Amino acid sequence: MSLSRRSPLQNRVLPTGEIVADSARGMFTGNRGILPFTGGKLGTSRWKHQHWIICTLSHPKGRYHGPAPARGWTPLFFLDEAVALTAGHRPCAYCRPDAYRAFKAAWHTAQCSTVGHKEIDRTLHHSRVSHTRAQIRHHADAETLPNGSFILHAGTPHLILDAYIYPFRTGGYGPKAIKPLGPQVVLTPAPLIGVLRSGYRPILHHSVPTVATIPKPHLD
Repeated sequence: MSLSRRSPLQNRVLPTGEIVADSARGMFTGNRGILPFTGGKLGTSRWKHQHWIICTLSHPKGRYHGPAPARGWTPLFFLDEAVALTAGHRPCAYCRPDAYRAFKAAWHTAQCSTVGHKEIDRTLHHSRVSHTRAQIRHHADAETLPNGSFILHAGTPHLILDAYIYPFRTGGYGPKAIKPLGPQVVLTPAPLIGVLRSGYRPILHHSVPTVATIPKPHLD
């Protein structure tokens, strides 16, 4: 029996930026380049380029090279798009063109400038990880944060949705709690907070309710 069948690979991305082994695959995959595995675990590299993207689980042309390819790119998995954004990714222009166009329009509104994907990715990279590869976090009052952003509450990542917060779990969100007031540790990179404020609506896991501002994804 292969290692990938015996235990999951270390390829599940958390809102804290950590990459762990977990059997819950999630709704989206992503790309940071080729990240080699040894014994099912990642090496020291967490990216090979700055173009961190959010992709569909299936390739538009039906291609699949497996979870640990020798060439191409290494799939990473996210519970939903809000988690992927908080980890510092943005929509893929190839497999998610509509989402990419909506993201780019919101980025331009938030930044008051028109730039290409290279400039967007460069700005994102400087706002998501430090020179020590640690996640960059910032502070903001909870009441100013848009739906789809994440805060660290009681030591656990929580999704903000209207007047509530939902604790992150790898297989889905836990029961809601009242959104706290005042300054919070924000996990979502600052430029992406601006994107969410400017109208970009990430697809959320079905474990949170349908709301007017962020639609529940359609699942086949």
